[in-house]
Amino acid sequence: MKKPTVDEVLQQGIYGALETKPEERRKFLGTLRERIIVALKKSQVRETEVYPQVELYMKKFPQSHLFLNGNMNYGELSKYVKLATKYKIEHTIVTNKEHNTEIGLVLAMDHAIDKDEIYITKKDPKKPEIKKKKSLFAKIFKR
Repeated sequence: MKKPTVDEVLQQGIYGALETKPEERRKFLGTLRERIIVALKKSQVRETEVYPQVELYMKKFPQSHLFLNGNMNYGELSKYVKLATKYKIEHTIVTNKEHNTEIGLVLAMDHAIDKDEIYITKKDPKKPEIKKKKSLFAKIFKR
């Protein structure tokens, strides 16, 4: 491992530790895309009802961590905080005054899981995964 230079040590002392993918971390409330199980946009978090997929993922991944956008009203976040408490999921409210992201909620692991689709497009309590498109052949010949 390369030993840091005096300049690097000084820079780290002044500005803090270097962070991998800082833009990505700002967008995803402090975590990396590769760790995300599910993400909701702010408009989705503002909806009255909780997305059932988020609850299903909390049940399925009890070691996950919930990140909520602290630039939003706490009243809009509280239903997800209660859900996290119910399933004993740790949560963090992330407030970044210098950067405004469209992301309102992120449920993530502390390691990479590389899930292809992290966004929920509609509320579907039965299927937490995004459905694959059926081929024309499959639509014609339903089983």
